[in-house]
Order: sequence, then structure tokens, then C-alpha cells
Amino acid sequence: MSSRKLRVRQAQTVVPFGVGAVFDVQGESFVAAGIADWPSPRNLEPIHAPRLERKLKVTGLWAPLQAPVADYDVPDASGPAFIRFPAWLFCGSCRRMTHWRIQDEKFGHPPYCAFCSPRHKLTPMRFVQICEAGHLGDVDWWYWAHSQLTPEERDRCPGSTALSFEAGENATGLEALTVRCRHEECAAAQRDLLDILGTQKMRCCGRNPWERFSERKDCGEQIQIVQRTAGNVYYPVVHSALDIPAPAAPVVADDEATRRIREHPYFGMLCQSPDAPGADGLIVLIAEVTEADPSLVKRLVEEETGRAASPEAAPTGEGPDLSRGEWAAFTATKPARSAHFVTREVNLGSSRELPWTELEARIARVVVAERIREVRALQGFSRVSPEGRMIPVDPSGRRRWLPAIEVFGEGIFLTLNEELLRQWEALPQVRTRTAGMQADLAKSFQRDRIEAFAGPRLLPRLPLLHTLGHLLVRQLSFESGYSAASLRERVYARSVEGDDHQYGLLVYTASGDAEGTLGGLARQGEPDLLPELLLRLLEQAAWCSADPLCSEHGGQGYGNLNRAACHACALIPETSCEVGNILLDRVMVVGGSGVPGFFEPVVQSAREEAAHRVGAW
Repeated sequence: MSSRKLRVRQAQTVVPFGVGAVFDVQGESFVAAGIADWPSPRNLEPIHAPRLERKLKVTGLWAPLQAPVADYDVPDASGPAFIRFPAWLFCGSCRRMTHWRIQDEKFGHPPYCAFCSPRHKLTPMRFVQICEAGHLGDVDWWYWAHSQLTPEERDRCPGSTALSFEAGENATGLEALTVRCRHEECAAAQRDLLDILGTQKMRCCGRNPWERFSERKDCGEQIQIVQRTAGNVYYPVVHSALDIPAPAAPVVADDEATRRIREHPYFGMLCQSPDAPGADGLIVLIAEVTEADPSLVKRLVEEETGRAASPEAAPTGEGPDLSRGEWAAFTATKPARSAHFVTREVNLGSSRELPWTELEARIARVVVAERIREVRALQGFSRVSPEGRMIPVDPSGRRRWLPAIEVFGEGIFLTLNEELLRQWEALPQVRTRTAGMQADLAKSFQRDRIEAFAGPRLLPRLPLLHTLGHLLVRQLSFESGYSAASLRERVYARSVEGDDHQYGLLVYTASGDAEGTLGGLARQGEPDLLPELLLRLLEQAAWCSADPLCSEHGGQGYGNLNRAACHACALIPETSCEVGNILLDRVMVVGGSGVPGFFEPVVQSAREEAAHRVGAW
């Protein structure tokens, strides 16, 4: 019996191993199949996120009941389906290539070479083909081996069952690898892999590996051959939303009846478990003892647990932009407290000394999120480029639900002083620098995707807050105990109609598929730690090991959409950034190149205070 276990954690079923992604494990390679091959929703776990469901226009979000299994070790696994891909395998001993079929599978065992004794495990070919229409397929290795022969010579080959993948000893790199046909009729049929990568004239398969042959489509897109683990093989389209309390309903009048209900010994128990099987019985019991109407008891429980409004009611004016509701929840006058959203407002202290007074003047509000819940749903994916054609998770269109996961975490929410921010945004140097970024954005082929993040008009506050968020992630990774890859940002700086602009950011951790967090991130938001952390962040942002090249750069990064931002100072892991490490500018934060930074006075006062202390010493 094989001891292998081809496991995929539940949290990985959306990213990085969602539908359409190639999954390498223990020397084998698979691709995650579409949700049409998943178990029916009754065997899945429902994920409750009304705001996200409304935005994506789906009937529900579902996740596997348990950590899913590539269905090669556990029969009838309740998780997502996986298909072995690529189907072309080769033996590391005899170098024979085998086109593996489903009927060749032996449950619980990896593929073995049928020609070697003792048996050797087969290895998947390293290269696959993709196209901008979202298709993924095996390279036509028979055609590649015979591509330098004439059509008449190719016709003499009896078939594609005698290929071998050979490695030469007198060359290096791809030139040393050769695909050869072993049939005597075409002994000259061989070709090395020197020119394999890039655009080729071979035909697209017109489907993805999990789709039936009858589901293939005529595809006129040019194929590209890439390594199966290349970054452009899979670009997931993921949407996420925080679980915020529903808008509050009118407060129940505080009279004698409500006082008796709240003082009942079972009322607190009912509020702690409002969905428990015996909750309705407790409501009736409390109503009888207090001589109140059961509907009043229910309304008080809903008010106490933050469920006063109907979960289907959308926050006013939120629409498809989920950031509006989240912004309202974080900036609410009364801190929110619900089952999955617990916040409390703190301050930066009340120091009368520089540079703390300068820092406190620019940070308007600090909110520590002790508990937050985030839901992430996979809508589809694209290949070759992020702007390629999106393939939905169910290409047939029959499924009206999406795969999703829920993760729990903690965070720190900051807002800037709006008055000082508006004054800074009105400076000619700041507006000119932002206009240059807007011009580069207008020329970017990712314009539509980025405008969903930035809004119809790029405001200076967005690169300011976005860069500050990246700097905060980098600094918190040293202070909180979380790695930078486990921290995420949400920037609230989109331009909206009217004057209702946002001016804040959230840095939070929401990784893994278990409830609870370490508590280290929320601790960093306390008044005794956060001011020092922000000051160190700003002092380090004032220089970069790539300066002056970095700070004076006129356009770098993807599509020249960054200014003073590079891997040495401001970039973070792609999974931590909302928009892929673009629209960053360290100068907006700390100043430089003739542009005043929003926090430049803080850095200057810190330097002056340090110089004064050194002089006094």
C-alpha cells in the first residue's frame, strides 16, 4: 500500500490551487477541475457572505467540508476534483515517454514505468501549452519531434507511442534535452528543446484538461509553450469581503419590559449562542417569565448581537463597491462588536514633544480590529496575462454558486487627518506628480482592473496610503511575529462621486483555515507601541539602498506605474497587495525630488530632535 498522501488544505482551494491551477505534489502534477466535477453543494460547507454574494450575483458560496484530497488516494473524496496533468510522463531511467490515460491509474499508487525492472516512478513533462483564451494542454510532443521532417516523412511514422525524452552529456540547458522518435521508419525524427519556450505554430487544444473532448472549442489563439509552474499559467480572479455588522435597526425603547428581559439570567446565554438549536425555546421561556412578547425578546437579541438589520439588506449606497460598507463600519462613532467583527478605538497618546506631536497631527484615528472575518471567493481565472479572457469556474454556466473560503484574523486600521490631507493634495508639486501616474495608468492595458481599485480618478491620497500600507506591512513583519506574506492590506482611498472620499487603510492578517489568531498584530496597535513603530517606519522609508536611483525614478515597475518604490524599500509579496505592487511612491510619504511628502515634517522633526540630543550629549 502506498504511503503517499496528496493533500490540499481547504484554504488553498481558492488560492493558490483553485480551479484551473496546476498543483505539484510529491513529484506528481495535477490540475484542479471545474466546479461541475465537485461534489454537490449538500456535501459542501456553506459560506455566509451576503454582501459578496450580491456583488458577484450568485446564489451561494461553498467550501469543502474537510481538507480536500486529490482523488487518487481516498475514494469519493468530498473535496474538489483533480486531474493528472500533464498526461505526458517520462521515465528517469529508460527515458521512455508515456501518454498516461485515466484507465492507466492504479488507486493509491503513482504512475510507474512499464518497461523498467525494478519499476521507476514516472515524471511529468516540464512544459505545457497555454493560450490567451484560457486553454491549457499538453505539448504535442510527437509533432515537435517530427517538426523538422517533410510531411511525407512524417506520414511514414506509425504513431506517437515510441517517444523518448533524452538528456545529452555534451551540452547544457534546453539544448541538452531532446525528444526523439524510436520508430525505425523515422529514425531522424528528433529535436532538442532549445526553441521550445515562447510562441509556437502548433494548434491549441481548445479546452482545459478536465473538460471532455466533446466540449472542446475551435480556438484561433496562438499558443505559448511555458514551464508548467510558470507564473503566467494561472491568474486567479478572486473577490473578497470583510464580514461587517449589518446596518443597525432602530434601537428598541429602553423601558421596564426591556430591562426585565436584559436582566433575565438566560438572556446573556441566548446572546452568546443565538443560532443554537434551543434558542427559540429560550426566547419563549424568557418571554413567559418576563411577561413580554417573544418578538421583543428576539429584537433585543438581534440588537445585542449586531443582527438588527436583515442580512440581505445592502448598506446604503454601497452597491458593488464593498469598500464603502467596510469604511463605514471602521469609522463608525460607536465601535462595532459582533460575532466576527470586534473593534475598539485607541489613540497615539498625548505627547507634547517633537516628533510625536507632528505624527499625532497627521493620524486622525486608530482602530484595533481584535477579530475580523474575511470571505474570499474564486470567480474564474485567465492565462498568459491578467487581462486575458476570464474562464469561469464553471465554463458550462449551469452552476450559480462559487467556491469560497473564510479566514479569521486581526488588524490595525488608520485614518489620516482629512484637513491636512486636502491641503497636501492641493500642492502643485503633488498634483503634477499624480498627473504623471494618471497618464501612465491611462496607457496601461490593466486600466479597467486598476480603476476598480483606485476609482475613476486617481487621487494623490491613493499612492500615499497604498505606499504607507506597504511600509507598514514590512515593518509589522519585524514587530508582530507574522511574516510579510501572511499580512494583507486594504486601502480605502477610492475616488467616489461627490465629496465622500475615503482616507484610511487596514493592515490585517487573515491566513489559514482555523479560527483565532496569535494576537501579535493587534498588540502593535496599542498606544505604547504604535507611535514608535510608525516613526521607525517613516525614518526607514526616507532612504533606500537603491537611492538615488529609486527616489528619482520617473517610472518603474509594471507599466511604469510606480515611482519611488522598489524591492529594497516598498514592494511586498504579491498576495499581500490588493493590486499587484503598483501605484506606489515613497516620495509621497516622506518627500523628495522637489515634492513635499505628507509625513515629511515628522521625519524632519525626528532628525532635528536626534541632532539636538546628540549635541546636548
